[in-house]
Amino acid sequence: MNQNLSDKQSVAAMRSAFVARGVATAHPVIASRAAGAYLWDETGRKYLDFVGGIGVLNVGHNHPAVVAAVQKQLESFSHVCFQVVGYEPYIRLASRLSDLVAPGQGYKSVFLTTGAEAVENAIKIARGYTNRPGVIAFRGGFHGRTLLGMSLTGMSSPYKQNFGPFAPDVYHAPYPNAYHGITSDDALKALQTIFSTQIQPDRVAAIILEPVQGDGGFLAAPAEFMQALRELTKNHGIVFICDEIQTGFGRTGKMFGFQHSGILPDLVTVAKSLAGGLPISGVIGRPEIVDAPQPGGLGGTYGGNPLACAAANAVLDIFEQENLLERSVKIGEQLRAGLEDLKAKHSEMGEIRQMGAMVAVEFVSDAQVKTPDSALVQRVLDSAREEGLLIIKCGVERNVVRFLSPLNVSEQDVSDALGMFGRALAAAKAAA
Repeated sequence: MNQNLSDKQSVAAMRSAFVARGVATAHPVIASRAAGAYLWDETGRKYLDFVGGIGVLNVGHNHPAVVAAVQKQLESFSHVCFQVVGYEPYIRLASRLSDLVAPGQGYKSVFLTTGAEAVENAIKIARGYTNRPGVIAFRGGFHGRTLLGMSLTGMSSPYKQNFGPFAPDVYHAPYPNAYHGITSDDALKALQTIFSTQIQPDRVAAIILEPVQGDGGFLAAPAEFMQALRELTKNHGIVFICDEIQTGFGRTGKMFGFQHSGILPDLVTVAKSLAGGLPISGVIGRPEIVDAPQPGGLGGTYGGNPLACAAANAVLDIFEQENLLERSVKIGEQLRAGLEDLKAKHSEMGEIRQMGAMVAVEFVSDAQVKTPDSALVQRVLDSAREEGLLIIKCGVERNVVRFLSPLNVSEQDVSDALGMFGRALAAAKAAA
């Protein structure tokens, strides 16, 4: 029956018939193949991909070194489960990440499969270490679609819907957003209000935040805010967790976003671009904290899969060999300069945000009132796709366009992307 259906209907029609409605797809495109910064659909049309699986492909699609590493590992074994027998790629990856996150500090790791798992395990570790229940997250933050991930996420739509009740002992504080009038001092005062009115600091196990909010709109936490949080958490014995799932592995111009602030978190969650497209996540942190759970308390059947570990080690090699951190900074500068030129012609571009190659534009219908314009953003995305550029939106109001190019993309490709984006914006405005 299914074979007959596939003969009569397109893959897109089959998707509508058999895939859950709740799995949203940003673009009505069916991928056929991909390489580097490009993706081709089933008709052979070529797209410049500035989504990268939502920040997963910092080294680009099908990097030859990643493909070779996975093929080599596959010839040995694809899965044995680290809770059954160990294997060298997992252990080597843990050692390398320890050196990258906190050189000489002996940080330890546990590997999992998804970003949401990493977040959940970071909270579990923090609670096990402190024997406290409370967790503070931030409005606009995104930490996954699991029960605890949704509870920590600081956005209602589309993630929370009617999925409650949510996990208890989770509290949300404002996140700095200078464009909309929330300073670091405002956010810190609100945090103190939570301590005064909702939960005492000696009952808080962890504070978790993204150094640059990803789905929340590419908002960077000011260095003074990060430093104040680090001092506050030390004073109260609270575990400080940096969610680096989207910011990690060069996206911000440094290996991790927290490094822009000169602080060192207790725990770091990683996923997305760690393995160049293969599913793996991890928690890396101070040994006395990571070792708080007893044996058997951490892990998972597929956590730290050998193929994914091999790919992750290859990704770290690529960063060293291709100077991708320097390239990230240059990509960001090129994108920002081009977007600033466009902003001079389009008042709807309310604010351009850029840290390394983590770049976004917030769109507003009124530059003075800063009214979110999500409808324009959707038209821009659709028009950009027609131009041959894939980009996606973010922000609590979904009025922010984000750019997630590979970090090894060429200058010409970035220039082409800016041209496509400019034409798409003009077309989107004309279609209003």
